[in-house]
Amino acid sequence: MKHLIALAITAGASPLLAQDISLQLPIDCTLGKTCFIQQFTDRDPSDASADFTCGSLSYDGHKGTDFALPTHQDRRAGVAVLAAAGGTVRGVRDGMPDLGLDDTPSEDIEGRDCGNGVVIDHGNGWETQYCHMALGTVSVKTGDTVTAGTPLGQVGFSGRTQFPHLHLSVRQNGEVVDPFAPDTTTCGDSSLSLWAEPISYQPTALYTLGFSDAVPAYDAIKEGLPEPDIARTDPVVLWGYAFGSQPGDVMAFSITGPYGEVFDQEVTLDKQQAQYFRAGGRKAPNGGWPTGRYTGQITLFRDGKVIDKRVTQVEIHR
Repeated sequence: MKHLIALAITAGASPLLAQDISLQLPIDCTLGKTCFIQQFTDRDPSDASADFTCGSLSYDGHKGTDFALPTHQDRRAGVAVLAAAGGTVRGVRDGMPDLGLDDTPSEDIEGRDCGNGVVIDHGNGWETQYCHMALGTVSVKTGDTVTAGTPLGQVGFSGRTQFPHLHLSVRQNGEVVDPFAPDTTTCGDSSLSLWAEPISYQPTALYTLGFSDAVPAYDAIKEGLPEPDIARTDPVVLWGYAFGSQPGDVMAFSITGPYGEVFDQEVTLDKQQAQYFRAGGRKAPNGGWPTGRYTGQITLFRDGKVIDKRVTQVEIHR
């Protein structure tokens, strides 16, 4: 990740005191429900990667924390980016389109990987940077004084990104600091946190799930599907969109209708993926489905333990 302000940085390279700075959630959402931390700061100095728990929610060289929104529909609805602590705005950028990496010419991103963003100086060498904000929403200017919770703009899709999210970088004296483990240069042995309120580590989870009358396209899921309109003669498909898979994880599908079980299936995942979706269902029986309410449940298992479970419903009509 290149920054609004060019700095030479090495993750967790210097000792620090956790009381030097206290951070609040930098995004106006509910973690685990309306937003998710998909990637953490990379704590592995090799070509491999590891998050602060020694888990897999990072990638090589990642220098921040990614607060992801489930879909582009959620992004377009407007989710505020908030100052994580008080300070002075050191720099801003706006004017880059919300097109993401795949649809932006490389020359338009080179040196501006952060996209639209803000850098805040908190004093004592501390600064935070907020990346991939929405075009035209940056609401502060260089020199402004902000307090924790001050709106800075909205989550967007600008710069070098492949999903809608806020990338938050924390630095002290120009060096990257992992707010989840500021007292160590490795993973798995932290005793401190810079967060004012504890943030639970979620190794994987369902972003969202839903019903459809066919297996939906992945791009449509990422955009945000409308409410389904399923007739009694249509197939009934339950899909789940999730992050952080590991080989051996199991996604279990269950559909029940007015007269009991309609569909039950388990899918074993065979590889690690940052984001993925799976779907399952049944064609309508002869005579069609009974009209009424159908309930879908998706459960994620890892090592035989439930790690997430979500439920959705749909009405099948004549």
